[in-house]
Amino acid sequence: LGRTPANIDLKNSLQYLRGKRVLITGAGGSIGSELARQLLSGGAERIYLFGHGENSVFEIDSELRLLQEEGVGERARIVPVIGELKDRDYTGFILKRLKADVVFHTAAFKHVPMMEANPVAAVATNAFATLNLLQPSEYAVVERLVLMSTDKAGEPSSVYGASKLIAERLALEWPRTAMATMVVRFGNVLGSRGSILPLFGRQIAKGGPVTVTDPDATRFFMTIPEAVSLVLEVGGVGRDRQLYVLDMGEPVNIRDLAEQMIRFYGHEPELDIPIVHTG
Repeated sequence: LGRTPANIDLKNSLQYLRGKRVLITGAGGSIGSELARQLLSGGAERIYLFGHGENSVFEIDSELRLLQEEGVGERARIVPVIGELKDRDYTGFILKRLKADVVFHTAAFKHVPMMEANPVAAVATNAFATLNLLQPSEYAVVERLVLMSTDKAGEPSSVYGASKLIAERLALEWPRTAMATMVVRFGNVLGSRGSILPLFGRQIAKGGPVTVTDPDATRFFMTIPEAVSLVLEVGGVGRDRQLYVLDMGEPVNIRDLAEQMIRFYGHEPELDIPIVHTG
């Protein structure tokens, strides 16, 4: 990280989840699944694991049940839900049926180069799916909805960033109802599916090259526990129609990070492992 990890005390802020029905979209992903694990200790009455990936939802569902058998957390009913948020009719049907009190919206496409090549899919999944979630949440009597976003939405220079900015605006400018909406922006979450570090590790393992978009590119970095703690904290103490960002110190130059990782693996940058700027 290059800094001391932020330590967020969730003991009091998790009280808002006690006895509630909580829906996690993208529950099979790295952020969604960690949210589900931490929610076991939040006193939720029911945890809905929503995702379109059958295998990933099965994995976190099985893990949570095993944790409960071992006495971890409090007793909550775990309910896996397979579905597609881009299907507006289905999303409306399932939200009315589940009667969720709190929604954590983590489902999204994340890989910049792939979304640059597939802009329609990026907007459909990141923007329109968010719209499909917001509309029925209003009449399904959801109390609060927390949207996971990205630092790439700030002055976006990619289709991915722009699609998430649209999602943010939808959530923050949604017509005022009884439902509170909040947005949390992440930096690069270490170890998550969208993180750059596993990619660099694979590139180094095969002898390079390590690909960096631009020599001046920078990102903020955070750990998965930091990201999830921030989400849970915002859900409890955040104000309606507000955007929140964790203080992640100074941004890290991606090329410097690549060189640091190459040395960590016992090689010399450019001499043993080349670094290529892809634009």
